[in-house]
Amino acid sequence: MSRFFINLYFLFFVFLAIGQSKPIDLNPKDTVEYKQSYGISLGLDLSRIITSSLAGNYSGFEIIADYRLTQSLYIAAELGNEEKTRQEDLFNFTTSGSYLKVGVNKNNYANWYGERNLIYLGGRLAFSTFENTLNNYQYFDTNRYWNPEDFAPGSDVPEKFSGLSATWLEAVFGTKVELFSNIYMGASIRLGIILAQKEDDRFPNLWIPGFNKVTDDSRFGVGYNYSISYFLPLYKKKNKVNKKIEQAEKEAEEL
Repeated sequence: MSRFFINLYFLFFVFLAIGQSKPIDLNPKDTVEYKQSYGISLGLDLSRIITSSLAGNYSGFEIIADYRLTQSLYIAAELGNEEKTRQEDLFNFTTSGSYLKVGVNKNNYANWYGERNLIYLGGRLAFSTFENTLNNYQYFDTNRYWNPEDFAPGSDVPEKFSGLSATWLEAVFGTKVELFSNIYMGASIRLGIILAQKEDDRFPNLWIPGFNKVTDDSRFGVGYNYSISYFLPLYKKKNKVNKKIEQAEKEAEEL
């Protein structure tokens, strides 16, 4: 029996010596690798759908898409069609046409492990083709003797101005939040500046699809959208995350 314990102690010290012979890493790595999903996101602008159902003078839709190029950089685009009728002091007109916006989004939000939310800054190059229809108009007349209650009538025969276009740049600030698995709600505000436009000499461009209202003394315009989209994962890539963030996330989950 004593020989058995002697052999057992001998084996124990052998294994202990082997374990101690391995070098001790005094500088362990502070990062780990994990895989994140990359793919394409497709969705609709809800604000245009809601406005179309509530406002009788507007109809429109917009398809949104983005593709994750790197861990924080996305290629993004919007494709839409709009028609809007506006009543001014002396005339009523309708603008209808389509637009395309292409650019990038840069995500500035540091997600926890497994999150895919975005708070981003971006830019777009946008192009629109459209037509204006002058539905009716009146003459401005300072002499109100013949028309004391209103301006003199002009014409009620619609006149169409086709072949119009506009090009502009857009600065974008937005966010996307994952509500359920791969389903996102988003919102963005946009500041655009017109680079070039083609308009008819008889009737100026007062509203541009995708850009909104145009004023005589400014080339700037403001827009927004609220979207819902679905993310379709195509493949995964390894990304490095800080181990401290990962540990903090695990502690938060335990709480």
